[in-house]
Amino acid sequence: MLSIFLLLTTLLTASTLTVAQYVLRINCGRNCVNVSVIDSTAKLAAPMKHMVQPPIKGHDTLECPSFSFLIQHPTGRRPLFDLGTRKDWRKFPPSVRGLLEQYSFGIEVDKNVNEILEDHGIDVAGGAFEAIIWSHWRYDHIGDVSAFPSSTALVVGPGFVETFTPGYPSRADAFVLESDYEGRHLHELSFDSDSQLIIGGYRAEHYFGDGSFYFLDTPGHAIGHVCGLARVAPDTTEENSTFVFMGGDACHHGGEFRPSQYLPLPKAISFPKSRGISTTCLGEFLVELHRRDSAVTPFYEMAESAVHDRAEARQAISNMQAFDADSNVSVVISHDATLFEMGMNVFPDTLNAWKQEDYARRGRWIFLSDFCSSPRLLAGKPRRLTCHM
Repeated sequence: MLSIFLLLTTLLTASTLTVAQYVLRINCGRNCVNVSVIDSTAKLAAPMKHMVQPPIKGHDTLECPSFSFLIQHPTGRRPLFDLGTRKDWRKFPPSVRGLLEQYSFGIEVDKNVNEILEDHGIDVAGGAFEAIIWSHWRYDHIGDVSAFPSSTALVVGPGFVETFTPGYPSRADAFVLESDYEGRHLHELSFDSDSQLIIGGYRAEHYFGDGSFYFLDTPGHAIGHVCGLARVAPDTTEENSTFVFMGGDACHHGGEFRPSQYLPLPKAISFPKSRGISTTCLGEFLVELHRRDSAVTPFYEMAESAVHDRAEARQAISNMQAFDADSNVSVVISHDATLFEMGMNVFPDTLNAWKQEDYARRGRWIFLSDFCSSPRLLAGKPRRLTCHM
């Protein structure tokens, strides 16, 4: 892969395209949607050893939110992408509760997403949303679908119906509730149409049929995992379209997909004041913590307990790295707490102006401050590594 990367770099030296943009090749378009990130009020805590590997001492717990996304089409159609978790999470099936206790996951939720929407005057019970899209079936994404009327469909990824239905209580060991899908249209994506669409290496499907929002087939972390790609600004004679990439759990932490061959670790990083780090951190110090002493591969990969198919998970992340490096794409994974530290616009505001606000660039390396309490980093003088810089 790296040799292909170097070849493309050479070929594109005189081109206006970056390597990442060449890899993506997203079709031009003028149809857009509004995207709002909903703070679901979930505050989750998970031991890092159950999420990623190898461990970095001092970074022991993933404390994070769980985002939901409101997508609004100009025609008035509105789906939701993920629902966070539900505040009455003890009503999840016994299989789910057992795993949460086994892995010592912490959960605090103030409001369900439907309540947040209703607080802003949206008539959820009256059918304001045509569909709920689950990136996948895990507890911190599915929320409480039963709070939505039967007119709201449920959209799931490939393999969901065969693997996870019937739900609880008909099936005692189920991971979803029957009440999540009973009495409503359950639509399972297939990604196998005759005119198969590929975007950035992913199999893709239109949602609205006009190039404004796509499903991306991203298995690996979980059966049926899908991401979303929304066009939030159109192509013009002066500018290319901009997009929001809804990453779900393709990664749980920025260190699982950064740095990359497209986005090497910078020579120096400054962090927001909220992180309590007053000095600039040198990239070469952070390379010392890296599993491969590398500035062009991610710090982490998924732990065994967090992955369904490792090869597919690695491919999904590899594809996502090209999106992440494209200056016209903002990658938002569901559990990225760093987004709040930039003052990112959340619902009821939209994320459409993310490029003007410079969110992607400003937030890209904040996750590295999670490592600044590492004893190895604080111990003194790591060896200098300049070959990657």
